[in-house]
Amino acid sequence: MIPLSVLDLSVVTTETKPAAALCNSIDLARHVDQLGYVRYWLAEHHNLASVASPAPDVMIGQIAAATSHLRVGSGGVMLPNHAPLVVAERFKMLEALFPGRIDLGLGRAPGTDGATAYALRSRLDRREGDDFLERLHELVLWETRDFPANHPYNNVVAMPDDTPLPPIWLLGSSDYSSELAAQVGMGFAFAHHFASFDAVTAMINYRQHFRPSPWRTTPGAILAVAAIAAETDAEAERLAAPMELNRLRRDRGEYWPLPSVEEALAYPYTDAERAAIARNRPRLFVGSPATVMAKLEPMIRTSQADELMVITAVYDHEARKKSYSLLAEAFGLTKRAVT
Repeated sequence: MIPLSVLDLSVVTTETKPAAALCNSIDLARHVDQLGYVRYWLAEHHNLASVASPAPDVMIGQIAAATSHLRVGSGGVMLPNHAPLVVAERFKMLEALFPGRIDLGLGRAPGTDGATAYALRSRLDRREGDDFLERLHELVLWETRDFPANHPYNNVVAMPDDTPLPPIWLLGSSDYSSELAAQVGMGFAFAHHFASFDAVTAMINYRQHFRPSPWRTTPGAILAVAAIAAETDAEAERLAAPMELNRLRRDRGEYWPLPSVEEALAYPYTDAERAAIARNRPRLFVGSPATVMAKLEPMIRTSQADELMVITAVYDHEARKKSYSLLAEAFGLTKRAVT
């Protein structure tokens, strides 16, 4: 069966404040480490009341220290917000401390609104337009040391210099992202949970156009999906109500903490809002383990995904852990003895 991984936003709810949400992330990581999940990625978002994770590199160190087997990484570092040298240094440090267990996932978007993006970059060397490729190239050069002759960076070393960068994955939700990941020969993770582009097309496109590189000799494709599992379809639908209301609010520019099930069920939806929820439902897999499996298996098969990464944003932390437990059992993961 396909390996399972976790994408975690450190969800803030109306009852779980940001500091507690970060502690819940560590608790969830320990939980899925025992269940047999292979990877645990942390997101970078800024100025979102529902997400407590603006610094994935900090959380990666905490979670890697608290677990035994998981690969821990960024899903992802929003490269336009950071100097490539800083990213290289921090992830080389993480790789030195947890060898063979770190991933560097990179995103092209700022992960926030325009004003916050400006605040993040106002003291950096700002460039007009999309400079992701330029920043990615520079990040790679800190590893390969192939700067042109007489370039001033030839005298700068990303420390620790005896440790390589961890594997690089490009995150995306479009055909452009899949093409870029294929051309540079890096791993690719597709964000089905918010993408408007077809996941199968993007994943197949990546695999068909992949070029071997020093980073990877074969393609590696992760399909990231939003899923909620419970003992019954009815209970899973109940748990999904806050996530659906939150998505509706986000589409209106309202970035609030995740509401409770009771608040979401009591919300006076208009017909237009119910129609919007119905349009978004294909991005969310909800139900008993058997129901979720039946919905996911065709996409996994046709996309030729090497790995399934699951984001589960529910109000109750124990229900969230239970959802990951049920999925682990349904996918036949082997439990680990974790020290």
